[in-house]
Amino acid sequence: MASTEDKMEVIRDMGLVEWLKCEMLSGVASFYQLMHRDGRENQEAVSDVIANIILVAYLLARRLGMTYAAIDLKIQNKIKLGITEDHEVEKRYKDLSELAGYLNRNRRQV
Repeated sequence: MASTEDKMEVIRDMGLVEWLKCEMLSGVASFYQLMHRDGRENQEAVSDVIANIILVAYLLARRLGMTYAAIDLKIQNKIKLGITEDHEVEKRYKDLSELAGYLNRNRRQV
């Protein structure tokens, strides 16, 4: 049977996951509000919100038992798939190829 301390740790973990989910939802809502109001004029605020969403996604994944490396691998696989399947954003702008190149260059620097 689990000790009281173990039960408290589970409750704390659940609370943190719930808080992170709220942070994610809040970030997405903030993104929509900024884009509705003045997103194109306020790139600093938009980039801050996007960075926060990405950060919270990584932290939430970690709290749900995934590693950062596993998330990175999923992202890489999605990029490759999008390139292979000629996703619309790839076909029109080559954004996925550019992102793949960026991630590869930065990975070598670490």
